[in-house]
Amino acid sequence: MAGTGSSRAFISQLDAALQAAANPQRAPAQQAYMKSAMPFLGITAPELRQLCAAAHKAHPFTDRQQWIETVMALWRGARYRERRYAALDLLQRPGYRHWLDISLLPQLEELIVSGAWWDYVDTLAVNQFGSLLRQQPDVIRPLLRGWSVDDDLWKRRTAILAQLKFKADTDPQLLFELIEPSLPSREFFLRKAIGWALREYSKTDAGTVIDYVNANGDRLSGLSQREALKVLRKRGQVSD
Repeated sequence: MAGTGSSRAFISQLDAALQAAANPQRAPAQQAYMKSAMPFLGITAPELRQLCAAAHKAHPFTDRQQWIETVMALWRGARYRERRYAALDLLQRPGYRHWLDISLLPQLEELIVSGAWWDYVDTLAVNQFGSLLRQQPDVIRPLLRGWSVDDDLWKRRTAILAQLKFKADTDPQLLFELIEPSLPSREFFLRKAIGWALREYSKTDAGTVIDYVNANGDRLSGLSQREALKVLRKRGQVSD
């Protein structure tokens, strides 16, 4: 069984590799693009995936508690954004996906609330919350309903995007219910999420999305409508 040494060894190797791969010339542009208060090291996404994979290969986890504690230690101790990306990489490693269950909801909520930006939140919404919704809908449906009316916009965005990759398994009534509280919002990230969720579902059920947009055209923002119908316009299924 892996012990605390495994966690320390994993973090130590990863931190050393991150510092060695840092590119100070690239970092400011990454930070500006992401509008991030936390600085970047200047590591590209492919490079970061390789570094994470190497640390995982050298120090795999066989203990669930050590795994999630390492995820949270990486996240909480981060001074650069790549370290938090590494935490999310570890969270969703294929070999550990069977460890994801509702007992981790407090940690996942912490990642959403403290992350508070689209790059973190969208990954968690689609992957972790989407998986949990499939696993235990009786628990996650009411949680998402609560989050859809929360004051925290990132919880709202998570609720809206949780079914993003469900395709034919999407529950449109649940989707519309989770969108409903955010329709009056002028917040860009909620308007974008509404349009994105509808656009993805339009690829599976164009008619339902068209009917929804037509029925709610006076309440959907222009941004949400444009996003919702983008694919259908390209296909010629709706006209300008």
